Amino acid sequence: MNPAQFDQVTVIKKANIYFDGKCISHTVQFDDGSKKTVGVILPTEKPLVFETHVPERMEIISGECRVKIADQAESELYRAGQSFYVPGSSRFFIETQEPLDYVCHLEG
Repeated sequence: MNPAQFDQVTVIKKANIYFDGKCISHTVQFDDGSKKTVGVILPTEKPLVFETHVPERMEIISGECRVKIADQAESELYRAGQSFYVPGSSRFFIETQEPLDYVCHLEG
C-alpha cells in the first residue's frame, strides 16, 4: 500500500462535521471491515474535546498540534509524520494554529 493513499476502499460521501466546521472528515471503510477517518482541523482558539468509543491512533499528515489525552497534566506537541494513541472510552483535547491534516485509525 502506498503510504500517501488508500487503495480499494469505500468512502462515505456524507462528511462528519464537528465544532461548527472546525473539524471535517470522511469515513473510509476497508474490505476487512476496518475504518479510518481522513480529515482536517482548522485553527482553533481553544482546544477541541473529542470523546473516543474505541481506541484511536491519530496520524498527523501535515501541520502541528498540541494534544492532551484524558487526564494528562500537560499537552504534547505533535508534527507531521508523528502519531498519538487514545484509549477507547476516553477523550482528548487538541488545538492547532494552522490547518491540520490527519488520519484517525479506528482500532476497535
